[in-house]
Amino acid sequence: MFMRRRPLLRAAAVGGTAYVAGRHMANKQAEQQYTDEDQEARISALEQQQAPGYGQQPPPGYGQPPPGYGPPPPGYGQPPPPGYGQPPSAEPEPAAGPSIADQLNQLVELHKQGALTDEEFAAAKAGVLGGSG
Repeated sequence: MFMRRRPLLRAAAVGGTAYVAGRHMANKQAEQQYTDEDQEARISALEQQQAPGYGQQPPPGYGQPPPGYGPPPPGYGQPPPPGYGQPPSAEPEPAAGPSIADQLNQLVELHKQGALTDEEFAAAKAGVLGGSG
């Protein structure tokens, strides 16, 4: 007699589990359907709020300047003159460097320190004086 109960118990357990799983899926589907219907209702309401002006002609004067604005200035809407927006073609000014006197004083200091020989000093001095004129 005890052997007969096991198949019944197993069948009851499997059947109960299947019932619970099916019920859970049915509840989940019902909840999803409710959410979808609610979302569709909200979208529909928003579309109806926006719909009255959609597709109609704009009011008269739409896109025109407000009253009080005069005609555009002369040359408005015309292409710019040739060369407009181009950098000036004048030669750049020479970079401001140390003056000739400063350069000579620096050479004298280097000569006194022994960094320049007499020949190097004479050549550098001739370069500074010759390059300025």
